[in-house]
Amino acid sequence: MSQLPWTSEGDGVRVAVRVTPRAKRSAFAGLVDTGDGRVALAVKLAAPPVDGAANEALVAFLAEHFGLSRSSVSILSGEKARLKIVRFAGLSAEALSNRLMPKG
Repeated sequence: MSQLPWTSEGDGVRVAVRVTPRAKRSAFAGLVDTGDGRVALAVKLAAPPVDGAANEALVAFLAEHFGLSRSSVSILSGEKARLKIVRFAGLSAEALSNRLMPKG
């Protein structure tokens, strides 16, 4: 898994995210292989996948971690699936990478 699950897009970044709901606590769980040589950022969420609760928890978790407003984080696809494409407005791929994989 040498590729990264995010790409720059205009004034933001697009990220492949694999969500595991009903975890003990919400946390990042590294990178996972999604098949066909693709990878995704694994996120465990305490919220259940009921009535959009997991999607709301995902947006809140990501916004808080990256210091963004909730309106800057949007789910582009996969609202009813574990594998989602999420867009961060106003965040560069470099800043995202530095927050997830700090050097040093």
